[in-house]
Amino acid sequence: MINWSVILGIAKTHLITKMKSTATATLGVTFGIGAYITLVSFMTGLNAMLDDLVLNQTPHIHIYNEIRPSPTQPVALYDDFKDAFNVVHSIKPKQNQKKIHNALPILNYLKKQPNVKGATPQLRAQIFYLSGSIELGGNLIGVDIMEEVRLSNIQDNIVEGSPEALDTNDNGILLGAGLADKMSLSVGDRVQVSTVAGNIFPLKIVGIYQSGIAEIDNIQSFANLKTVQRILGEAENFVTDINIKLLHIDEAEPMARRLEKQFNTKAIDINEANAQFETGSDIRNLITYAVSITLLIVAGFGIYNILNMLIYEKMKDIAILKATGFSGRDVQLIFMSQAMIIGFIGGVLGLLIGFALSKIIDQAPFETEALPTISTFPVNYNAAYYVIGITFALISTFVAGYLPSNRAKKIDPVKIIRGT
Repeated sequence: MINWSVILGIAKTHLITKMKSTATATLGVTFGIGAYITLVSFMTGLNAMLDDLVLNQTPHIHIYNEIRPSPTQPVALYDDFKDAFNVVHSIKPKQNQKKIHNALPILNYLKKQPNVKGATPQLRAQIFYLSGSIELGGNLIGVDIMEEVRLSNIQDNIVEGSPEALDTNDNGILLGAGLADKMSLSVGDRVQVSTVAGNIFPLKIVGIYQSGIAEIDNIQSFANLKTVQRILGEAENFVTDINIKLLHIDEAEPMARRLEKQFNTKAIDINEANAQFETGSDIRNLITYAVSITLLIVAGFGIYNILNMLIYEKMKDIAILKATGFSGRDVQLIFMSQAMIIGFIGGVLGLLIGFALSKIIDQAPFETEALPTISTFPVNYNAAYYVIGITFALISTFVAGYLPSNRAKKIDPVKIIRGT
């Protein structure tokens, strides 16, 4: 029967008498786990921020009326020429109307679906922004602003003003930050917008919108849906886009395909719209985890080397223990206990150090004009990383202790005492 109090007592004595080696082994575990926690928390937090920056501005499903050529070409309409040599010049694609037919019934249908969190109409218009002698081309998007706030992160990107100010002002506009900077405009000023047809409308700036993506902020602004309909001279049912937010994002792809067939429109799901970005995100995550695992493996080899040397230095102690009646299994358990104690203490200290360093990074100021809503570096405090860290610390020290301790239990005490 194993006497654990004796086993642990001897293990404790060995660790204390060789404090330098014990401290070195413990610190090896501590800094390995601490570096892993810090790196994986920071890198995954950074990746999540980049993902949110792009994906939160993308609806789960985007419905619009795609402009495409007619599937039936003129020569196919005349059976008389099917056996002749046909030459057709300058055939232009047939353009459909940009608006979504039956947009309001479609919206009502979507809002009744159990897996739909919300659906918002939009009207996209190509316009020119006019301020003094400055004339800039861009887009004006008509939205239901309060519904957009509920379903997206648009409020986080309003750096001046508020969505409520736009909601209560039929002549208001959330001007893109790049446009405001180029035209030296701010909240309270007026900007004129001109349609392609040449009609000019003055709008009051009630807020500044900054997504953090310069290509968007330099051309895009928001106004109420009815305001843009009035500017274009269209009816209240004139809608060019419908954005859908689902309760479960994994349902986006099959639902998009179903909506395309059901309403004869183009439906893009979030994965299709961000395919290239998703690939980049996966590569960043792969690199993060690869570097993190490498850190843990390097730490594991360091722990093995230190424990191996610790057992080598205790050869005479092993011989004495065996000579006094301890079995090879008892000797192995003594050194395995040492390894597990080092792993546990080093692992816990590593988690604390990793958490402390993550907190320091999290509170470090992160100031950039491109991302005004982010004030500190992003850190991901996922509990799973801490569980992985302490688990690896215990497993690595178990393996690192088992290999040399297995050799120790086979040692012949007579040979050691004789010095042969």
